[in-house]
Amino acid sequence: MAPGALVSNPANGPLIKQSFIKKDSKKAATEASSETPLQAICYGSTLPGIPSHPTFAAHRLWALSHMTALFRHWARHGYTEGMSGHISLRDPEYPSLFWMNPLAVHFGLLRASDMVLLSDAPDASSPSYGRILAGNRRQRPANKAGWAIHAAVHRRRGDVNAVCHAHTRYGKVWAATGRRLEMVDQDVCNFYGDALAVYGDYGGVVLGSAVGEGEAIARALGERGKGMVLANHGLLTVGATVDEAGFLFGLLERSCAVQVELGRVQGGEKRVIGDREAEFNFRMASTPETLYWEFQPDYDYEVAMSHDRFVDITEEDLRIRL
Repeated sequence: MAPGALVSNPANGPLIKQSFIKKDSKKAATEASSETPLQAICYGSTLPGIPSHPTFAAHRLWALSHMTALFRHWARHGYTEGMSGHISLRDPEYPSLFWMNPLAVHFGLLRASDMVLLSDAPDASSPSYGRILAGNRRQRPANKAGWAIHAAVHRRRGDVNAVCHAHTRYGKVWAATGRRLEMVDQDVCNFYGDALAVYGDYGGVVLGSAVGEGEAIARALGERGKGMVLANHGLLTVGATVDEAGFLFGLLERSCAVQVELGRVQGGEKRVIGDREAEFNFRMASTPETLYWEFQPDYDYEVAMSHDRFVDITEEDLRIRL
């Protein structure tokens, strides 16, 4: 319709003159390119960014609340496998320390006070090596294999504040192939290019050579990796927030499921997304802010569905002095 055209107004009957402003195409393109991916996906208003916090204790409380909700989410989706599986969260005040779940507690029973504070120090030369420094309401040990993997990733990747690893059904099926995922749908493009790594040197349970194996896994993840397929083992994801790492872990598990199911399709043509489109999808969807928000519906659901308070500590409890 041309500018200044007459359009009908069904509510009031008469014709009204409606003016249209023709945007300068170059200006519009500049404005569009200046939008963040989170702004680009919002219509009418924009979701806020990742929250900031006035104190380290407030930051700890917020982060541990989201970490605990993520464990409840994992329990609801059947990601448990005995004592296996762990999530780590870098401490906001002491960056060489991180929080992790204690050994042998069901994900669905974890509370914020159960999490254990550990050092990423790789050897006994550090006084914090091998010790639980805070938390641990249940007085349980940490998972040594989990500590080795998570500590190595936290040491190597300063941009990573959270690491997720578990032995999930489809993750293990796909890990048995030792292959990368193909870009066959829009969502898996979050793992386009070097955002997804494969660790193929399976050396058994990470125990005797725990530190060395953890370092090898961290190296294989690379500087830009967001997810990893550990051959004959499981899946691993990382993020700037525990929300990002947690959403990516669920997405990686579902993406493995899609490709396992796709492999069962007989006679159908498989369409793979081209590199140009896959890179665009990755760039627009895989930012820390956007991936933080991807987990918020699940966080809100866990808060609403939890009949007991899984956050059982206060800011005062989290004023840590080492």
